[in-house]
Amino acid sequence: MSSLTEWLVSVDEDRRRAGLVRRTDARRGTGSRRGLLDLASNDYLGLGDDPRVRAAAATAIETYGAGAGASRVVTGTTAGHEELERELAVLTGQPSCLAFSSGYAANIGLLTALGSPDTLIVSDEHVHASLIDGARLSRSPVRICPHNDLAVLEELLRDREQTRAVVVVESIYSVLGDATDLARVAALCVTYDALLVVDEAHGIGVAGRGRGAVHAAGLSGAPHVVVTATLSKALGTQGGAVLGTPLVREHLVNTARTFIFDTGLAPAAAVGAAEACRIIAAEPGLADELHRIAAVIAVAAGVPHAPGAVQSIPADSAEHAVTAADRLFDDGVVVGCFRPPSVPDGVSRLRLVARAGV
Repeated sequence: MSSLTEWLVSVDEDRRRAGLVRRTDARRGTGSRRGLLDLASNDYLGLGDDPRVRAAAATAIETYGAGAGASRVVTGTTAGHEELERELAVLTGQPSCLAFSSGYAANIGLLTALGSPDTLIVSDEHVHASLIDGARLSRSPVRICPHNDLAVLEELLRDREQTRAVVVVESIYSVLGDATDLARVAALCVTYDALLVVDEAHGIGVAGRGRGAVHAAGLSGAPHVVVTATLSKALGTQGGAVLGTPLVREHLVNTARTFIFDTGLAPAAAVGAAEACRIIAAEPGLADELHRIAAVIAVAAGVPHAPGAVQSIPADSAEHAVTAADRLFDDGVVVGCFRPPSVPDGVSRLRLVARAGV
């Protein structure tokens, strides 16, 4: 047995002992959950299966083919990409938008394009792995701020040695479902000349009657605020985006490696998400329904009502979380099971997701 094989066997055994084994399971996938109570999918508004979104995506396949075929800066940009960027900017009130192949690629592309040895990145300790990885790859010094601790955030910004600073938060966090006080964080960024990056993966379609938490906070179009988004949550398709000033967009087109060197987002996903943007803008009641259902779930689960779609139940251990999720599945209920390293505080949880329109 080679040393590499021995190592792989060893780490596999460690995962199994800790109850941290993950698996792919088609029984839980799209098309297989019919007849089950789905409290796991991130399709918050049910738009992934909306006939209008499906029709838009199908038409895009007929028009553009199954894929973009090249990088966006070669031949991979279609009118469908421009439609998405226009509609997402309108929905969120932002002046410009740039679509990426995934939310992960958008976050890494943005932070690596903004980073430098003279740019401090201050990141909330609960941000998504894509933001953590982007900060690590950015060539910037990075400081981790305790979750939603504005006093420490101010101290880090005030005492920095670097010329520039970038503050990285999520509007609504995916594990606990809690929210950032964006108005106060943005005010600190103005005071200390910092750029605020807000990941709205779990905010667009959910907060601000669907337009996002940044829009609800009155920060849309603010020159010191940049928004990242995924199309795979409330927009029901797949892909990612960065929204902000035209100057930021131009910088990314020319420097973001996950944009320049990646094949463009599939046009069908782009056009489907554009249609989802129009639906959310026209039907703000979808977000209202989502929050009504989230409140019902929170009461039934005996947990405080979180401001996002996710309602989180802590478990005693990873093993207990897995056992509970498996038993619920056997009873016809699909829930998310989050264990380290997917949970920022090391506490395993069942994640119950509210969904509107289904």
